[in-house]
Parts: sequence; structure tokens; C-alpha cells
Amino acid sequence: MTSPRRSHLLLTMCLAVLIAQLDTSVVNLVTRPISARFGVGVSALQWVVDAYNLSYACLLLTGGALGDLYGRRRVFMFGLVAFTAGSLACGLAPNVALLIAGRALTGLGAALALPSSLAILTVSFADPRQRAHAIGIWASCNGIGLAIGPTVGGALVEHAGWRSVFLLIVPIALAGMILAYRGVPESADPHGRRLDPIGQLLAIAALAAPVLAVIEAPRLGWSSWPVLAAAAGVTAMVLFLAAQRGRNDGMVPLALFQNHAFAAAMAVAALMTFGIYGMLFLLPIYLQAVRGTPIDMVGLEMLPMALAFVAVSRRSGRLAAGYGARAVLTAGMGFMSAGMLMLGLVEAASPLWFVELAALSIGAGLGLCGGPVMAVAVANVLRVRAGTASGLSNTARMLGATLGVAVLGAIYAARAGQGVADPALVLAGVQAAFRGSATSAFAGALVACLCIRRGALEQVLA
Repeated sequence: MTSPRRSHLLLTMCLAVLIAQLDTSVVNLVTRPISARFGVGVSALQWVVDAYNLSYACLLLTGGALGDLYGRRRVFMFGLVAFTAGSLACGLAPNVALLIAGRALTGLGAALALPSSLAILTVSFADPRQRAHAIGIWASCNGIGLAIGPTVGGALVEHAGWRSVFLLIVPIALAGMILAYRGVPESADPHGRRLDPIGQLLAIAALAAPVLAVIEAPRLGWSSWPVLAAAAGVTAMVLFLAAQRGRNDGMVPLALFQNHAFAAAMAVAALMTFGIYGMLFLLPIYLQAVRGTPIDMVGLEMLPMALAFVAVSRRSGRLAAGYGARAVLTAGMGFMSAGMLMLGLVEAASPLWFVELAALSIGAGLGLCGGPVMAVAVANVLRVRAGTASGLSNTARMLGATLGVAVLGAIYAARAGQGVADPALVLAGVQAAFRGSATSAFAGALVACLCIRRGALEQVLA
């Protein structure tokens, strides 16, 4: 493949990551305008965020299998079509139910496009150095999207309304489809891969039922039907684990979790995003409702966190190689916990520098953890399982994100009710939720310190 064609292909795959991260990073800015437009409370706003997260988490592993079986370019383009349709539905939604449905459709699009994009890069760059460089650029688009998303999104909302943040995605996704059609070769690898529809249905039930219970219980009561439905989720989880046990071709090869370092990396990945996504959901509400920050300035006030993440993540691999993954992951989760605890102490009159210092600590901690936690997961499985380990790591991250928005949003609602406007109630709610996110990050630091041995990155299995 010629160099210009490789550049074309890399640009196309990077667009997919960029639109997914933009979508994730800007939606938190518009929760209050959505609440005002449709007259809905916190539980509906949680679904606006978590419909995407849940769809993505549930379907991510199946999305990768579909690409291997039926063609990665084909599935990648289907993913962009779904992402475009979902974003358009969100931007034009006449009510919150259709907005939530659009968010679920974009999550499906991400679950199809992103695993295929990484697989396309892997098979298209034969030279290991070129492949590593390409994947590094691909991964860095997460940081770019996180950095520019809130700033651009805030300006768009201020001048064009909240619907513009969803409609912005449409032309970018269309450009990605055109580029993929014109310059990405088809590839597939069906050997040893097959779909697991029963496992997929059980996984959806096992993940969706607890999220439903946690989000809806504060509004409907802890003896309401969503809580009772959670029992079905527990049953589905037991059945899912039983179905996966002893299988090498299932969605989740449970034998991988017998390696303590791999299991610990999965736990750290989930705890990391649990606190981060819950915090990102609530921090814009605090800035707007309590501090009175204009929406176009919210993105700017969150920018230091994104910049710290980008700056530190570029060096996290070298730090992990030099000081060990255990030390880097423990420090990263510790920085996140400290920053979230600081946010748990904020008041209406807290100086802005205090909030920004907390955000810097969180961003730096996330930057330290993001790359090394996946590296530990991949290094502690057989080489032929590297793709599976990567997929499971991303699934753990999205599972943590989904539960973080649900659980920390429920903690918020227990103190503040369903409202997002009363400054006193919002402050009480976010303080409690931020302390909960600090606890989850501290738990992640303990897991990293106690369960990941020195030299975990060197345990690459043949």
C-alpha cells in the first residue's frame, strides 16, 4: 500500500474515533438546556448519556466479531451510517424519548465502527513500527476530541442552540463514509470467529436491568418495578457466566480472568471510567447551576482537564516502562481520587482556581492510566488473545462509564431530587456524587497497588 493511500486510510479511521469522542464529550454540556426544553429531570438526562454508553458497552464485542466475519470496511461503514442517523435523530428530536433512542443508535454505530477501525489499521500496516505509529495517532484522537469537544460545543450551544452539537457530527460522519468507500480496502478474518446471539442477549439483559433500576429508583421508589426487574438482570448474568464457562469461542473467555494482573486491569479500567464519566455528567451542571457559568465558558473551564490528559497520556507509556505499571496506575488513580475529593468539597463561593486545580489533577491521573491499563491487559494474555483482551478492556471501560453515570447520578438525585436548577440542591447533590467518584478512584488505586505485580508489562505470553 502506497504512503498516500495509508495516509488516506489513517485519516478515515481517525475521523471515526474523533466523532465518537466529540459526541461523548459535548453531550454533558447540554443536559441543562435539554432539561429546560423538554421539562425533564435527572433520570431522563442520565438516559440521554447512558443510552449511548449502554448500547456501546453491550455491543462492542459483537461489533468486532461482525467485522471479522463479514468485512471490516462494510461493518465500519454501517457503523458510520448508524452514527449519522442517530446524531440526526438527536438533533431533530421533538421529545426526550426520541432523543434517547437516537443516542442508543449512535452507541450502536460506535460499537460497529470503532473495533473495525482498529482492526483495519492492524491489517493495513504490516510493518510493526508503522503499525504502532498509526495506532498511536488513532488513539491520540481521543485526546483531541476530549480537548476540543467542550470548547467547540459550548460555543455552538451559545450561538446555535443545543441541537447543533448533535448535528455537527453529521457532516463529519458523512465525510468518513465517503473516504472509507473510496480508499479503504475490504478485509475479513472469519477463521475461529462466530457470533454468540444467546450470549449477546443475556449480556444486554445483565447490563441493562441494573442500570434501569439505579436510574429509575430515585424517581419511582426503591420498591418499584425497575428495582424488581434488576432480579432478572442478576439471573441473566448468572446464565451468561454459565454459558461462557469453558468456552474459548464465547464473547468473554472467562479463563483470561484467572490471570490476576489481567483481572486487576479490567477492574481498574472500570473504576477509572466509573468516576470520570459520572464526574463529567455532573461537573457542567455544577458550573452552570451553582457558579452561574455561561454555557460557552463551561467548555473553557473544563479545558485544563483535557489538556492535562493529552499532555500526560503521551508520556504514560514511557513512565510505565521506566517505573512499572503498578506505580503509574496507582499514582494515576490516586491523582484522580484527590481531584474528585477536592470537587466533593466545593462550595458556591469556592475560587475558580480550586476547581481548576481539581480538574488538572483528574486529567493528569486519567492520562497516566489510560494507556498502561490496556497495555497490562494485553501483556498478560497469549498473543493470539491480544485482540480479545483489547476488546474486553474497552468493554470494561464502557461498563464502568455506564454504571458511573447511573450510580453517581442516583447519589445526586438522592440529595438534589430530579432538578438541575436550584443552586442549593444542586450543590448538595454534586458534593455527595463527587465524593462517591473519589471513592471509586481510590478503590482503583488500591486494586492497582495490591493486585498488579511489578513487571506486569513484561509478562507478554507467547
